[in-house]
Amino acid sequence: MWIAAGSLAAWLWLLLCQGFFWRTDIRLPARTDPDDWPSVCVVVPARDEAAVLPESLPSLLAQDYPGRAEIFLVDDGSSDGTGELARELASRHGGLPLTVDSPGEPPAGWTGKLWAVRHGIALARARDPEYLLLTDADIAHAPDSLRELVAAARSGGFDAVSLMARLRVESLWERLVVPAFVYFFAQLYPFRRIGKRSARTAAAAGGCVLLRVDAAERARIPDAIRQAVIDDVALARAVKGGGGHIWLGLAERVDSLRPYPRLHDLWRMVSRSAYAQLRHNPLLLLGTVLGLALVYLVPPVALFTGLAVGSTGTAVLGGLAWLVMTGTYIPMLRYYGQPLWLAPLLPFTAFLYLLMTVDSAVQHYRGRGAAWKGRTYARPDAVVGEES
Repeated sequence: MWIAAGSLAAWLWLLLCQGFFWRTDIRLPARTDPDDWPSVCVVVPARDEAAVLPESLPSLLAQDYPGRAEIFLVDDGSSDGTGELARELASRHGGLPLTVDSPGEPPAGWTGKLWAVRHGIALARARDPEYLLLTDADIAHAPDSLRELVAAARSGGFDAVSLMARLRVESLWERLVVPAFVYFFAQLYPFRRIGKRSARTAAAAGGCVLLRVDAAERARIPDAIRQAVIDDVALARAVKGGGGHIWLGLAERVDSLRPYPRLHDLWRMVSRSAYAQLRHNPLLLLGTVLGLALVYLVPPVALFTGLAVGSTGTAVLGGLAWLVMTGTYIPMLRYYGQPLWLAPLLPFTAFLYLLMTVDSAVQHYRGRGAAWKGRTYARPDAVVGEES
């Protein structure tokens, strides 16, 4: 009963004191069109993205932006003809100017993605832009996406404006796991706190980050985070640590096209970097496992155990904790257009995430480490440990 009481207390604290993380009304802030539209360069790192590029790249080429804008797609050693396809799509669709280039293999000390981003930024600087839009090759943007991001950055005085792209939710496993992924992210990094200059909380969503060039230079982006596997959080911390004003919210018309049809696909997505998030620290891993068990697993166990053994107090406390948990999850399910009967299943999904986190640690100690598009980074402790 006391354990169930502890779980309920934890949920009441999360409900009221964790930046109202469960609310989904954090969208692009109030904005007005600037008198003069600044120049923007879009940097797209791409490795083996031929499957999604025909849908994502035309959305960037078709951006309705009043100022000068140009796209730099960095083909990071693709084996599926990504670069050639990008040129073909640009020739077919027209729109914003597109440059396709390749940086070669990353040197020691760099993740492949950030080496590609560095190359793209170097190309972009020749155009002397005021802003960079860092976006992944699997992200589709509405025609006014760039316009709205720039207007929000200018109006709010933000050095970085990031949108959490709406992830694909079609298969059964995507319905169970994907909304919870964003829910857990917001629980760790409450969006309301990220936008406050006085708060230490910093995070971004790597699929869509509009970054002021001078802020990137002050924060030494991307060199300062060159080994970071969780590069979006590392980027946000570097910018905020350098005195920058950042903002993160949920997207309305910025969508990820990456499919995760099987549990195996989602498992790999989470486990590749979960232990890096814990700084490869066994004590943090133990604390995370115990915390997940207390917060997410105890409520249903307490409810059913209390009913089975006739302990009314245990059952009531467990049921109340489960009810609060379910209520906080409903807004995220609505945001993703999912049925509300999935909300009470959050303990099951949390148990899957617990297993994914443990598996991430197991893979790390087996020497497999984190991976991005076929590359493995065995122990990037120095940078990831500081920035994640």
